Amino acid sequence: MQNWKKAVIFGSLGVGAAVAITGRKPIGLALMAGGLALLASEYPERFEDVWENAPEYLNRGMQIFAALNRMSERLAEEAGRRGMAVYQDFEQEYGR
Repeated sequence: MQNWKKAVIFGSLGVGAAVAITGRKPIGLALMAGGLALLASEYPERFEDVWENAPEYLNRGMQIFAALNRMSERLAEEAGRRGMAVYQDFEQEYGR
């Protein structure tokens, strides 16, 4: 791939992400889509592979997200239990 194409692709993806993060999502998404379209025109076989495997990628991503969600819930429960135990210990030690 030629250097100018790399610059256009990475530039549009980077600027698009920055613009989308700053709150102008339609313009940012359009810039990122343009960069991805140019990248897809350079490597159509790789994008075809990604498209064919998209359901598997989505399924795996949902599994990872569910596992992270369960872990965060468990951590919140443990933090609540420990916080209550510390409060009870404090109350027993110093009383009211």
